[in-house]
Amino acid sequence: MLAVLLSLEQGAAAASLDRWRLLSDRVMGGISVGEAQETVVAGRRCLRMRGDVRLENNGGFIQIATDLDEGQRRAFAKGEGIELSVYGNAESYNVHLRTDAMRYPWQSYRASFQANAEWQTLRLPFSEFQAHRVEGEFEPGQVRRIGLVAIGRAFGADLCVAEVSVY
Repeated sequence: MLAVLLSLEQGAAAASLDRWRLLSDRVMGGISVGEAQETVVAGRRCLRMRGDVRLENNGGFIQIATDLDEGQRRAFAKGEGIELSVYGNAESYNVHLRTDAMRYPWQSYRASFQANAEWQTLRLPFSEFQAHRVEGEFEPGQVRRIGLVAIGRAFGADLCVAEVSVY
């Protein structure tokens, strides 16, 4: 691993958890609701995001996100992708990467993953990230924020994340 962005494994620094924040479409008038908390699910410590994604009022997302420090940004420049240890409710979620060049909150590079009701480790290569409302090539060294997002349809979100790394 080139950089660990979140780790709740035994002995991991708790400070990484403090940098993650819950955001929702309420900042733009939506009515989705969610919560994020540290907990234990199926025997593993994790950051759990739960809530209801609603589409009314042009809404449609909840997310947990963190801004990257300089060391993490350097790791993105050398990395091949994102590795996640997740547990969920058999729903599809996204990883959104935002770069220095993005001016609007809806712009990102995105990749989807399925979070099943068992712990799994997933690798999302940078080559699988698709531009969303942004032009230009994806430059991993320009990433400044990562978000794990429940988005785009009305559903009950329940995503647990034990580790996020750049590989």
